[in-house]
Amino acid sequence: MLFRSVWNEPRPPDPPLRVWRDWALVGVLVPLAVLEGVVRPDLPWRAVSVTITVGLVFTLLWRRTKPLLMLAIPFVITALAPLVTGGHRAETYTMAFLLIVVYALYRWGSGREIVLGLAIMLGSVGVSASFYDLAPADAVGAFAVIFSAVALGTAVRYRAGARMRELEQVKLLEREQLARDLHDTVAHHVSAMAIRAQAGLATAPSRPEAATEALRVIEAEASRTLAEMRAMVRLLRRNEPAELAPGRQIADLEQLAGRTRVGPSVDVEISGDVEGVPPSVGSAIFRIAQESVTNARRHARHATRIAIQVAADDTSVRLRVSDDGEVSSVHSMPGYGLIGMIERAGLLGGTCQAGPNPDRGWTVTAVLPRTGAAT
Repeated sequence: MLFRSVWNEPRPPDPPLRVWRDWALVGVLVPLAVLEGVVRPDLPWRAVSVTITVGLVFTLLWRRTKPLLMLAIPFVITALAPLVTGGHRAETYTMAFLLIVVYALYRWGSGREIVLGLAIMLGSVGVSASFYDLAPADAVGAFAVIFSAVALGTAVRYRAGARMRELEQVKLLEREQLARDLHDTVAHHVSAMAIRAQAGLATAPSRPEAATEALRVIEAEASRTLAEMRAMVRLLRRNEPAELAPGRQIADLEQLAGRTRVGPSVDVEISGDVEGVPPSVGSAIFRIAQESVTNARRHARHATRIAIQVAADDTSVRLRVSDDGEVSSVHSMPGYGLIGMIERAGLLGGTCQAGPNPDRGWTVTAVLPRTGAAT
């Protein structure tokens, strides 16, 4: 059962391609291999050993995208090299870089590649121990070093996987909350339409024009409801129960204002026409501001003031939340709250960014389209 689970393990997504650090590593190791060949008089078959080492250095460039192949090449070559060197292993100190290849296999390889790579490594060490001059103590040391790289690669792999699962859970919860907000808004509009229709029917016998007025209101509410429904369908489909009332809106930001007994004061400034902002956008602005204030109170050391600024125009709504505290190491790291804010803004077709100010303090900015349409 355990073997099947490992065998079916997929590759981690999005392995990094070659970056400048990889080329820099190759640029350092190649001269080191040549220098070792020059200064080591005890190196057997010096030219062959240096040539093999230099050639194998370039496997580092493809170690993430083709981890099994890049591991098989050096281990097979080093196992067969004694056939050319009369039984002497073509080993250099520079070949310690092969531990990076081993690490890369267990960090970025699939389960099948990991199992096959382990078999190749064991077979290579076994061939050297059986047919060449590899002492038992050296074989034990080789296994210990290899399995150290294996353990490190495995630990980093599953730590990164756990982090990714946590991030996906945060995004899922944010999508669920957004879906509830959209569901609440639609339900609120439908309730208003039903009430208006009932009022029109009740007054129609005495005031015929009331029916026409009710139809106009219902038409407007229906248009807004359809827009919210389209946004909800484009985002996600969640069938969660919710109260038939709209969520928090931009006007509710005033509730965050004031000075608490402990912590910085909160000032709220709202400009522009926020009355016609769609409920989904208003709710997102409120929640991003609320999360930003919470983070500032928790992590901004010696902060005395938190400023919330909202500006609305014909096309977008802009939010800026800043504090004047000292940025702590926890505050400077992208936490789950920030990830949730970015996810919510992205779902509505907007952006959200956070970072330290040039002098002191921390600022969160969000820009959401006034239409609230998700892309």
